[in-house]
Amino acid sequence: MLHYLKMQYKKLMKYKPLMGRLVERDLKVKYRRSVLGYLWSLLNPLLMMLVMSAVFSYMFRFDIPNYPIYLITGQIIFAFFSEATNMAMDSIIGNAPLIKKVYVPKYIFPISRVLSSFVTLLFSLVAVLIVMIFTRTQLTLTILLFPLPLIYVLIFSIGMGMILSVCAVYFRDTRYLYGVLTTAWMYFTPIFYPIGSLPDNVQQILWFNPLFHFIESFRDIVLYGKLPDLQNTIASTTWCLSVLIAGVILFKRKQANFILYI
Repeated sequence: MLHYLKMQYKKLMKYKPLMGRLVERDLKVKYRRSVLGYLWSLLNPLLMMLVMSAVFSYMFRFDIPNYPIYLITGQIIFAFFSEATNMAMDSIIGNAPLIKKVYVPKYIFPISRVLSSFVTLLFSLVAVLIVMIFTRTQLTLTILLFPLPLIYVLIFSIGMGMILSVCAVYFRDTRYLYGVLTTAWMYFTPIFYPIGSLPDNVQQILWFNPLFHFIESFRDIVLYGKLPDLQNTIASTTWCLSVLIAGVILFKRKQANFILYI
């Protein structure tokens, strides 16, 4: 498996210019005919944070210190994951005309979709910084570790994107089922509510939610100014690598027959 991954990585680097063009195309399509364009990557998390802060801080009375940062750190991680995997799911079907005409490694398409969403996530970090300044959140040296949980969720999303792209080719109803799953997944992830508000048995189940670990690690670094919890680090690493390997294996086995279904 390691040898195969190295071979595919070398091949990926060979097609790096194509990957860049695909990412650029996805970003242009996303913001086409938009007046504000890329500014929406900054404004969207800020506006969503304001609305959700008003709802959950005052209506539901969640007593969480520095709730705006608590909310936006969870919000941007989940929003990236949801957008990246949904875009990757349709990547093979959406690029069917190109796949039928010329040979390119097919895994480039789901990966490029995830990377284009990752660019949007990087823009969203400016919104996090603005909220930190506005709320006078203390900055510590641990803030330098902020890329770590982002890399976790990036790798995890690539793996999930490859799995979903295969499922969507063979079973077109995947996109509808996945929409229901991501909605349930969002509510099962402590984005806008405190973990302590859940019963003890539910809190234990949260350990099987990979996004919980990614978000908690990000909050430890950005909000609480401390090193990520060791258990979260182990769980995050295990989840992202396991799903990536599963995605690579499934994609490798099924990609030869894509042409028959697209």
